[in-house]
Amino acid sequence: MSKTLIVFAFSLICSVCTGKMPAIKLKAYSADIVIYGGTSAAIIAAVEAVHSGKTVLVVSPDTHLGGLSSGGLGFTDTGNKSVIGGLSREFYHRVWMHYNDSTAWKWEKHSEFGNKGQGTVAMDGENRTMWIFEPHVAETVFEELIKENDIRVLRNEWLDREKGVRKRNGKIVSFETLSGMQISGKIFIDATYEGDLMAAAGVSYFVGREANSVYGETYNGVQAGIKERGHFFKDPIDPYKVPGSKESGLLYGISSEPIAENGSGDKKVQAYCFRLCLSDHQGNRIPFPKPAHYNPENYELVARVLDTGWMDWFAKYDRIPNKKTDTNNHGPFSSDFIGGNYDYPEASYARRKEIIAAHENYQKGLFYFLSNDKRVTPEVRGKMAIWGLAADEFRDNGNWPRQLYIREARRMIGVYVTTENEVTGKRPVSDPIGMGSYGMDSHNIQRYVTSDGEVQNEGDVQVKLKYPYPISFGSILPKKEECANLLVPVCVSASHIAFGSIRMEPVFMILGQSAAVAACLAIDHKKAVQEISYEMLQKRLLERGQILQILKSEQ
Repeated sequence: MSKTLIVFAFSLICSVCTGKMPAIKLKAYSADIVIYGGTSAAIIAAVEAVHSGKTVLVVSPDTHLGGLSSGGLGFTDTGNKSVIGGLSREFYHRVWMHYNDSTAWKWEKHSEFGNKGQGTVAMDGENRTMWIFEPHVAETVFEELIKENDIRVLRNEWLDREKGVRKRNGKIVSFETLSGMQISGKIFIDATYEGDLMAAAGVSYFVGREANSVYGETYNGVQAGIKERGHFFKDPIDPYKVPGSKESGLLYGISSEPIAENGSGDKKVQAYCFRLCLSDHQGNRIPFPKPAHYNPENYELVARVLDTGWMDWFAKYDRIPNKKTDTNNHGPFSSDFIGGNYDYPEASYARRKEIIAAHENYQKGLFYFLSNDKRVTPEVRGKMAIWGLAADEFRDNGNWPRQLYIREARRMIGVYVTTENEVTGKRPVSDPIGMGSYGMDSHNIQRYVTSDGEVQNEGDVQVKLKYPYPISFGSILPKKEECANLLVPVCVSASHIAFGSIRMEPVFMILGQSAAVAACLAIDHKKAVQEISYEMLQKRLLERGQILQILKSEQ
């Protein structure tokens, strides 16, 4: 009899003896592969584990699965789609199948939906994939994958980060959740955006930006005053509450710290935001709510930007099906809550909850301000009047996304650190487990006062890549002496600026599948994850449809 069944039987006997029959909740679980997280990478890794004949358990802090892919990021950052293979491509194929059914088009006809948006093809009939979708559709696809593969998911279960991880001889034996669940396994995969299991297991990591000198890079560290970047103040804007009066204090969100030397490192993190699903369809639109802690003075800076004649506020209202959007940050002042997240990566659960609430309050206040405040130009207020939250999305959360866009948190320092040099092709990779192709992309990190007495943003980097690049197996492996049975496909071992390219949802799914394949091989051959044969791994990945390299002549 298994350990789980013994615990179950004992609990049942005790309940009968006492005459009490509470809802039965098993306290001990085990599986060959234990995946911590509810992200897209977590679900894809679990599916691969089942396909490879292993038992798997997903322990998810989230109730709703899919992370950002089901949390509002429906306008997929694909890069070169030809390098998206395996189960990641299968996900986008299933999205295509959903929208190929006429019943999926509730608020508009399929024929009315534009097939392109900023270079992203929505429906690729030739390859039977779709890259642009509504949040609830993505969640449905993930739930179908869970059901079809009979994957057990423990939801709303949070790792005890302080004392929950138990290790023996350099391996994780088990971990405990805050509710008292005991989770044991042979191999563990940390598929969270934060890297909590990785950190609790004693694996090395970094938070912030490395100096350019650390890895011989150009685009890491502080990046101030580089005018070709897009999301900065193009016109002079006074940073003070009373224009021209330093004594009046700085406007909300502007740092008083002097800007550091370009290329220097720090512990600051690129900005987060919610990817909002908006609608301009009268029958499916809810007006922007006024947040509980609304302060219009917090948005004086955006009013000053609009006063300069800036009219790109609506540039990232990217269309997804059924007259909705995936609305993202754009321009000098937008939905990114710059500077509001520095302590998030290592914060307690309670503190993270406060940070998430602050981001929600900031972003709700911003959209309410732009829709209602007379300080906003009439043209912008008039256009905002036709928009609102999509009424048929996130219904259990006030139509607000459940997942904050954690663009970056901890990043492991593992067997191999992927840097700008690998991403740009300057340095070859001998053990690829997947490919990335999106440009190196960092959102702004701080807002400061220049030597000319003007407000400016810093941290925005947008560097396009000529070719896709391979991602090293070593980038998902901790150092063996730190943990021999853990893989990390989301908080990968990469520099800040390299992670800016890797951090796209299709790539997380690719790395999630590759991590699960590696986990299965480690179990089969009774080896540490760092010891498995790359040739064997490569063969299995290719059999699974992963794209590990393409010739430049094919690009």
